[in-house]
Amino acid sequence: MKNQQTVSLVLGSGGARGLAHIGVIRYLEEQNFKIISISGCSMGAAVGGVYAAGKLTEFENWITAISKFDIISLLDISWQKTGLIKGDKIINTLIDLVGDKKIEDLPIKYTAVAVDIKNGKEVWINTGKLFDAIRASISLPLFFTPFNRNGVDLIDGGVLNPVPIAPTFSDGSDITIAVNLGGEPVAQNTKNIQKIKNKNDKENLSVFNKKVQSYIQKFSDKMQNTAKFDIKAYNIANQAFDAMQSTIARQKLASYPPDYTINIPINSCNIFEFDKADEMIKLGYNLTQQKINNIKI
Repeated sequence: MKNQQTVSLVLGSGGARGLAHIGVIRYLEEQNFKIISISGCSMGAAVGGVYAAGKLTEFENWITAISKFDIISLLDISWQKTGLIKGDKIINTLIDLVGDKKIEDLPIKYTAVAVDIKNGKEVWINTGKLFDAIRASISLPLFFTPFNRNGVDLIDGGVLNPVPIAPTFSDGSDITIAVNLGGEPVAQNTKNIQKIKNKNDKENLSVFNKKVQSYIQKFSDKMQNTAKFDIKAYNIANQAFDAMQSTIARQKLASYPPDYTINIPINSCNIFEFDKADEMIKLGYNLTQQKINNIKI
């Protein structure tokens, strides 16, 4: 590559599929693209923020090493009706890993997108504490409690804008690359893979149920209803959320087309399969290679 092209990178929402963002960034780095701006929501805000802080390698090493049980240990149950998980353990773990950064001190322009639930509008966060912005942007409805920032309750940016291109409009970069985590599904190849997947899903749900139930038993005196927690309701809600995000993403990309879009299949992993980090990183890398290989100069 003779000249270094500057890139505005738009990182979409989609739970664990967002680990593909790491692979996207790795390929762009290898090909000498210079990322000068990041706009992201939900997992895109998390990966983008960590990268902007210069700690992507540390984050990648951590996320590829953790097990299902490590993930479950980071779930701090909330006793509020607004969400199942408080998110303090996850955020504090990331702060320990990355440092307590301020957005305005980052070497790369950064915007996290969240949603003001009361007024039903997007909120672009580009100042203040990095992990306050990330916590607001990852607040998946029903799962995470909303994040109160300056007196405003904020939830996952993917509710209104799962691929937030607009914050990059004034960047002046050579190209804008968007990563959509709600791409067309790919066909499953074998029944054996599906059987293994189903078995693992059941094991994960069983462990998760036990984790939640232990909290319920431990603090039963604080709760009026100690009925057994059923994760199936959350699975259905998350599938509906995925479908909604995918539809909105197609509309946004059609209205404000970036120069290049990398589509991660919506069924490449489910929203909570963070134990598939290696697989998703490789997928993001390979799909970026296929897409970007044609624009070298």
